[in-house]
Amino acid sequence: MISIIDYGMGNLRSVEKGFLKVGIEAQVVTTPQAVDNARALVLPGVGAFRDCMRNLEYMSLREPIVRSIQKGKPFFGICLGLQVLFTESEEFGVCRGLDILAGRVVKFQTDLKVPHMGWNTVKSVRSSLIFEGIPDESYFYFVHSFYVVPRDEHVIAATTDYGVTFTSMVQKGNIFATQFHPEKSQEIGLRVLRNFGNFVKRA
Repeated sequence: MISIIDYGMGNLRSVEKGFLKVGIEAQVVTTPQAVDNARALVLPGVGAFRDCMRNLEYMSLREPIVRSIQKGKPFFGICLGLQVLFTESEEFGVCRGLDILAGRVVKFQTDLKVPHMGWNTVKSVRSSLIFEGIPDESYFYFVHSFYVVPRDEHVIAATTDYGVTFTSMVQKGNIFATQFHPEKSQEIGLRVLRNFGNFVKRA
């Protein structure tokens, strides 16, 4: 039911196992045709923004992903999968993203240790289907040095404080994306995956 996109960067198996653990059918896919045929998409990722975009282009996955989102397929981006939704990143020089959401990806400017790694609270800005049944300011697991700055504040669903207040979750229509890793966030993270799976069932 849910297709997890493999573009050579990401902890795919832990995401797949997370969905399976909560009873949601998921499979890893690698081809443009599989993305086009998917009912719902998950784009996980760790690493550098530029490498991610290069791999998506090389594997001819960029256009099918954009096309699927524009058609209204449920989409869930995780960590780097959140960041590449935006217009551009300043990581290692300016690099264009998928430009699904307007905004930039910028580096932490803080006296705290970067990367931001470990558990931190997530504060809801507005209600979200994938946060159903999750107490506000619950702890989730993060590992990142950059964060998104959306041009449209209405897409911000949750924020987190780490020297600065940054966007840790976005939502717009069929798009959901988190800076934190739900697949590494124990039971509370599995609830996020279950909620997304339930959204897909209803879509």
